[in-house]
Amino acid sequence: MPSFESLLPWVHQYGYGAIFLLLLAGIVGLPVPDEWLLLFAGYLVQHQELHLLPTILTAFAGASAGITVSFLLGLGPGRLLIRRWGFLLHLDEARLQRVREWYDRRGRWLLTFGFYLPGVRHLVAIVAGTSELRWPEFALFAYSGALIWSSTFVLGGFWLGEKWRGLADQLRRHELVAVAGLVAVLALLAGFRRWRDRKRTKEDSS
Repeated sequence: MPSFESLLPWVHQYGYGAIFLLLLAGIVGLPVPDEWLLLFAGYLVQHQELHLLPTILTAFAGASAGITVSFLLGLGPGRLLIRRWGFLLHLDEARLQRVREWYDRRGRWLLTFGFYLPGVRHLVAIVAGTSELRWPEFALFAYSGALIWSSTFVLGGFWLGEKWRGLADQLRRHELVAVAGLVAVLALLAGFRRWRDRKRTKEDSS
């Protein structure tokens, strides 16, 4: 994986364009430190070198584009490319089989929260493609995940400010990725339950 410091000049010089392209490449499976990039983007927002909403939207677009490319690679013609060039994306049959088993157990939600699992998120989309998941379902779960994940880390870098690098160092050991993913899952479930309870209350009162 290239050192993050080697990518800093790109982000400083090209801003939103660099964030989009680097995230696209990272989500597809190339060795880009995605979480570092998002945390640093949030830090730049705090220092007013970037703006918050465009940064989140750019990160979302890059992640969405990357996960879409991975999904398309899992479709018929893309499988031939995987067999021949999959090693460039760290793909092998054993890893794909393991993700297939996860996908069979967790289903569509793995597309959403698989973003918090480096080295797995692009595999989940490829497996979804090989399973011939319908496009509307893929888009709903995958793009929701892209928005939640990118917003989490951009806002994290924004709130942490100068301390963003400390969090990024810990992400190397994937300790806080799991925590962030769990928090996101719990927040989503809590929101869903609240919405369901309100809906039931309205139906009972009508």
